[in-house]
Amino acid sequence: MTMLEQGTISIHTENIFPIIKKSLYSDHEIFLRELVSNAVDAIQKLKMVSRAGEYTGDIGEPEIQIVIDKDKKKLAISDNGIGMTAEEVKKYINQVAFSSAEEFIQKYQGKSDQPIIGHFGLGFYSSFMVAQKVEIDTLSYKEGATAVHWSCDGSPEFRLEDSPRTQRGTTITLTLQEEEQEYLEPARIKQLVKTYCDFMPVPIKLDGEVLNRQKAPWRESPNSLTKEDYLEFYRYLYPFQEEPLIWVHLNTDYPFILNGILYFPKLKPDVDVTQGQIKLFCNQVFVSDHCEEIIPKFLLPMRGVIDSTDIPLNVSRSALQMDRTVRRIADYISRKVGDRLKELYRDYKEEYIKAWQDIGTFVKFGALNDEKFKKQIEDIIIYRTTHETKASDTPNVEVQPQEGDVWQDVTPQESAATTLPYTTLKEYLERNKQRHENRVYYCTDQVTQATYVELHKNQGLEVLFMDSFIDTHFITFLEREYPDVKFSRVDSDLDETLLDQDKAGEIVDPKTNKTRSELVKELFQKALNKPKLNIRTEALKSDDPQGTPPAMVLLPEFMRRIQEMNAFMQQQAAQFPEEHILLVNTAHPLIQNLVSLNQGSIVQGDTVSPSAELANMICHHVYDLALMAQKGFDAEGMKAFVERSNQVLTKLTERAAKS
Repeated sequence: MTMLEQGTISIHTENIFPIIKKSLYSDHEIFLRELVSNAVDAIQKLKMVSRAGEYTGDIGEPEIQIVIDKDKKKLAISDNGIGMTAEEVKKYINQVAFSSAEEFIQKYQGKSDQPIIGHFGLGFYSSFMVAQKVEIDTLSYKEGATAVHWSCDGSPEFRLEDSPRTQRGTTITLTLQEEEQEYLEPARIKQLVKTYCDFMPVPIKLDGEVLNRQKAPWRESPNSLTKEDYLEFYRYLYPFQEEPLIWVHLNTDYPFILNGILYFPKLKPDVDVTQGQIKLFCNQVFVSDHCEEIIPKFLLPMRGVIDSTDIPLNVSRSALQMDRTVRRIADYISRKVGDRLKELYRDYKEEYIKAWQDIGTFVKFGALNDEKFKKQIEDIIIYRTTHETKASDTPNVEVQPQEGDVWQDVTPQESAATTLPYTTLKEYLERNKQRHENRVYYCTDQVTQATYVELHKNQGLEVLFMDSFIDTHFITFLEREYPDVKFSRVDSDLDETLLDQDKAGEIVDPKTNKTRSELVKELFQKALNKPKLNIRTEALKSDDPQGTPPAMVLLPEFMRRIQEMNAFMQQQAAQFPEEHILLVNTAHPLIQNLVSLNQGSIVQGDTVSPSAELANMICHHVYDLALMAQKGFDAEGMKAFVERSNQVLTKLTERAAKS
């Protein structure tokens, strides 16, 4: 072997190799990604010079070979790409690479508070993190070129010699350090190729076996991919997960290069919406599992792939957030997601509605946090409604829950199949313009507020269901967007159309000239003895009084929201307000019988008659039942309720036995 040159690498920082070994990357395994990426680049460059007519030889089948020699502790990565001449080795390895390395180290050394995302372009010398010696054997594609051998043992000194190599291309051979022997295990190499190099467009072989998939679906034209292609790619990226709801294909080369496929997953309560699960690639090379700085916050729970050469990878995360191109990319992603949602709403409304339970959270969160996105999608935000549609209206979509669906605790309405139609807010307001202009009745819990919803439905009042976990904030947002519209929860108060004013005012006691309402109010005030409880008496309008509730607990909108806001600020669960309204339905037969029972009671000295005692217990029982619809009892409350229930039943059976 003829010595061509021996010298010192032109750098000023004598300790650059220890810095490279310890500080360049947090994970030493990245070296394989870098070396394979360089090999792919060499193959792509050969194709370019061939197309340009600068090389007329046969480029052959491009491939990258990985060879392991455990006995010699060597790992080699070979390509049949463009190769290098001796002058190019001196230029790119001895001068450019190491001078840029020094500049990089000087810039970032000691800045541990600014973790580095990636270092493409510095790939070759990442090999010194794991190798005690690095060798290059290369033969250029250029006519008359001779093969050269370069070696360096991690000191600033290198050797450049003739090489016996006869095939065009480059081989990087690493003699691994004692503590880095894991990279001599085939299973470890296969795992790294799958992680970082799976979608590189060149076959990567180990012992004759091709390790990578090569085809990157996000680089394909959307027209060439089928629904199954998208689903199969999702299953590959996220095995053992439920199927995605919908997806968005990103593809642009101006004003930046960006490709990708993003999926809306089915959300689960344990999803951390602050942690992104989108994989970041650069030229089909995997970079990171996290790209929170690139994705709009409201889209972080999305999954999939983003690939761009215009995202700076050698900067800190804080700098990435401030980068102008990154901000424009985030805006582009947001806009494309909005376009896709509008397309679905317009052309595949039934599919859109089926996915709404999950995608609605993204959409509402986006509207809350992104003004441009809000304007884009504000007309396609939909709500389940009690309005009965005609065949020509919005389609009814049945949502059947899965067995053991963990969302049942979060969204109780899905505990049974629902066939409620959907509507936009503008459609709701227009439809109810004559009946209750600029007023929206809404429900936040279909189970506990079922009685209130039914009362509204029976009198022809339409109710919207705003029962996802984000809706508490979203209602406040809607009130800012629609300042003339009043939003009333169905249990905050009762519309006048639900009340029968005439019946409530009927006089039933000629001696005292008191109405039934007055008698009932006195009876409940005395029995319950709760100074902070506001007792109202009204006759609920109904063709079947027995079908209405005997009493209801109402929580005034303003007071309830103040309570919820305080709980949110203190990061506590909202407590049931001590001050609330008990609306007693004077039209219900139970309440009418209760008045008669109390009027028939006879006071015997200082003792209470059995009839008065029973009336008192029934008042408590009616209140308990109304309270139960609003909140679950704690242990003491439930114990007291059961005891009172047993006492009431005992008294009633005693009276029945005597009659």
